Amino acid sequence: MQKETIATHYGYDTKTGPGAMAVPIYQTTAYDFGSAEAAAARFALEDPGHIYTRLGNPTTDVLESRIAALEEGSASIVTASGQSAIFYSIANLAAVGDNIVVAKKIYGGTMVLFIHTLKRFGIEARVFDSDSADDLENLIDDKTRAIFFETLSNPQIAIPNFKKIVEIADKHGVVTIADNTVPTPIIFQPLNHGIDVVVHSASKYICGQGLSLAGAVVASKNLNAKLVGNARYAHFNEPDESYHGLVYAQMADKFDIYTLRMRVALVRDIGATISPFNSWQLIQGLETLSVRIERHSQNARKIAEFLNSHKHVKRVTYPALKSDPEHEKAQKYFAGGMASGLMCFETDSYERAVKMLGKVKLFKIVVNIGDSKSLITHPASTTHQQLSSEELIKAGITKELIRISVGLENADDLIADLAQALE
Repeated sequence: MQKETIATHYGYDTKTGPGAMAVPIYQTTAYDFGSAEAAAARFALEDPGHIYTRLGNPTTDVLESRIAALEEGSASIVTASGQSAIFYSIANLAAVGDNIVVAKKIYGGTMVLFIHTLKRFGIEARVFDSDSADDLENLIDDKTRAIFFETLSNPQIAIPNFKKIVEIADKHGVVTIADNTVPTPIIFQPLNHGIDVVVHSASKYICGQGLSLAGAVVASKNLNAKLVGNARYAHFNEPDESYHGLVYAQMADKFDIYTLRMRVALVRDIGATISPFNSWQLIQGLETLSVRIERHSQNARKIAEFLNSHKHVKRVTYPALKSDPEHEKAQKYFAGGMASGLMCFETDSYERAVKMLGKVKLFKIVVNIGDSKSLITHPASTTHQQLSSEELIKAGITKELIRISVGLENADDLIADLAQALE
């Protein structure tokens, strides 16, 4: 099946149950096992039936299967938020004394999680330049457990050197994790380029209307082979005493062991679980994702072209522009010349940037992205405010930088709004 069909039909059969066309919402916390034997079989992973909605739910199952299929992955887990998905993806690999290597161009909240919060868990974050990856190999040692980057960085709109990152990671047996929130699998599928794990803030484009918080983690079909017998990931190859001595590596012929461990250990214990209702809303979002991404991209390109010629704009960053330094990469990796709806630009002064935000009418001052409505923000004072001046410089965030998430409105109306706000 093609992406549009997967997003609409995969994982649900209308010929089951009453034949409801819409995926039902199973708004329940628990499930009747029917017998003691059935209950024991489920806890022993011998019966795939549900135990408790913290661990799984029939509505969420459909969403997870569709996201995994869209990314062409082995399995996925949907979580309570994008931030919890990122935390799970790292916590599933690293522990106290370990380190991860993180791209300097990533969302500010993610960087704060890695640099500051994970530090309190005893996990060190080392920062590399994902544009070139020239410094990556020197940062890897025997305690490195993951390499994390964004496929289209927020808000810098930069595309990593995928090939080099994957080659170095595979050479050292390190798991790569890519945040694919901005392109979505409609534009780019990281797992088909050798990346091991994909994460999403599904609250963004997958949801599409800013209605529901959610995150997703998707594992590659090749990840089992990287984990089994790998000394870096001993906890996948030794008995897990929290689950009656289960050895995940011994389950590799039946399960994707990365998401299996995440579900039965991390999701079980930490509990950042999506609600069935939010899963249902995201299922609706998936059905129109391909159509929306195409329109977001069309609108964004028109706006980028307008801004690129404006007298009060110093620089526009949007890979669909032929003048953009990342244009060649976008043409190589991204489907149909699309580059999603996120872009950034620098005004000719900090004062104009602040004034502009006060003058926009259609654009709303919101730190979310991927909404059907157009959004605008000043990253240095909002999404990246927690970073020091030095960290802002390293991340490529200036005081003149404006980030916009282009929505589904008429592009000419949006251009008119930006034009009056820039004067």
